[in-house]
Formats: sequence, C-alpha cells, structure tokens
Amino acid sequence: MNLGLAGRAAMVAASSSGIGLAVARVLAGEGADVSICGRDPERLAAAHREVDACGPGRVLSHVVDLRDEDAAAGWVERTAEAFGALHVVVTNSGGVPFGSVQDFEVAQYREAVNDNLLPHISLSLAAAPHLKRVGWGRIVMITSESIRQPHTGSGLSSVARLGVLGFVRGLVDAFGPSGVTVNVLAPGFHRTPILDVQYGDQVEERLAEVAAGLPLGRIGRAEDLGALVAFLASEQSAFVTGSVLVADGGNTRGVG
Repeated sequence: MNLGLAGRAAMVAASSSGIGLAVARVLAGEGADVSICGRDPERLAAAHREVDACGPGRVLSHVVDLRDEDAAAGWVERTAEAFGALHVVVTNSGGVPFGSVQDFEVAQYREAVNDNLLPHISLSLAAAPHLKRVGWGRIVMITSESIRQPHTGSGLSSVARLGVLGFVRGLVDAFGPSGVTVNVLAPGFHRTPILDVQYGDQVEERLAEVAAGLPLGRIGRAEDLGALVAFLASEQSAFVTGSVLVADGGNTRGVG
C-alpha cells in the first residue's frame, strides 16, 4: 500500500527517543521530510543520525522544551520555513509519575497538565494556519490508554491527558472540510527506555508480568506505534478524523 507520504513535511514532538523516535524513523522510511525535537542536545543529535539513515528525505532537529509555548510555536515556524510547507504534525509528550489520585498535590496536577496537555494544544494551534494553507494535513496526538481505561497508578496521566479529547473534538469541527484530519493514538505498554528508568533492574520481570495479562501475550514495540501513526498520517486515512485508536494489546476491556 502506498501511504502517499513521500515528499510530505512532518514534525514529530518529543522524538529524541522512545515512541517519538520510532514514529520519526517510520515516517522518514516512507519518504517524508521529518523535523524532530528534544531537550537533550546529545540524545537529539543521535536521534537525528538514526532518522537520517531511514529514508531519502530531509531531517531537521531542534532543541525545544515543549512546555514553553513560544518555543513550541517557534519550532513549528522554523520547520514550515525550512521545508516550504507543513503536512503532518505528531504531538507527543513524556510520561508522568505513577500513583493514585490522592498521592499528588495540586501543584503536581498543574505540572502534569503543563507537560502532557498544553504541548498538544500549543503545537496544534501553531500548525493550524500552515495545514489550512496547504489544504491537506494530518494531526496525530499520542496520549495513553489511560484515557480509555484508567489504572490505579495513572491518576496524573488520566487527568492531564483526558483534556486532549475535548481539544481534538473542537479541532475536528474547526478544520471541517479543509482537508485536515485530527486523531488520537492511545498506546498501552510499549518497550521504550522510560520503562528502564521506571522499573530499574526489575524491568524485564515487570514487563513479563504485564505481557502475561495481555491477550496478545507480549509488550508492544515502539515500531508498532510508528506504523499506526504512519497510517493515520497517510492518504489512506482521509475519512478518519476525531477517532481514538487504542493500541494496547487488548488490555482495554471496555466496549465503548
């Protein structure tokens, strides 16, 4: 299947490692020009080399703290100027501490919203004029399965990320017939470096326990998410907008 991404201009947030980097690699492999960002210059430089090796398109990398809305908007403008257009925007953010809703102070909820909701909003609003100008665009927001099935330890994540859904609904209506679609990808457990930080020496044991409870019997790969984003960013998904695609190996048991 030809996804029609060759020559498209894409930007992937929080893409110096993990899921964001996997998405950038897949888009580059499909022939897109890709702009990536991160906060750590050394890790970002390594990611740039990885993405550049995946396809024939151009690769840009910028050190950006997405919690700063002016910096986020500046990254959008520099990307559109360098590529001459903007077609695909993948919003993404880091994780938040685990714990129940009563484990955190109000200040920590405020920080979680700043880290895991506002970057989606600032990037989308900054990109909107460029996407509308082209008359073709895709926005894919990466959140978490906790927006569909909150867990005991996902208090901060559920609260912060659920706001993305309301924002997306408004964007879908605003873009209307402009040729721009907006969708949400909600991943469950995927093997990324953040899990090594979270679980330390027990990471393999912990992930084996999680995998045993999933219908597919395995943890997701970051590349699995990259492939889904590529589809949602493609010509083939033209009639899909306002959707939430859960990718969690069957962990979500709800039917709604």
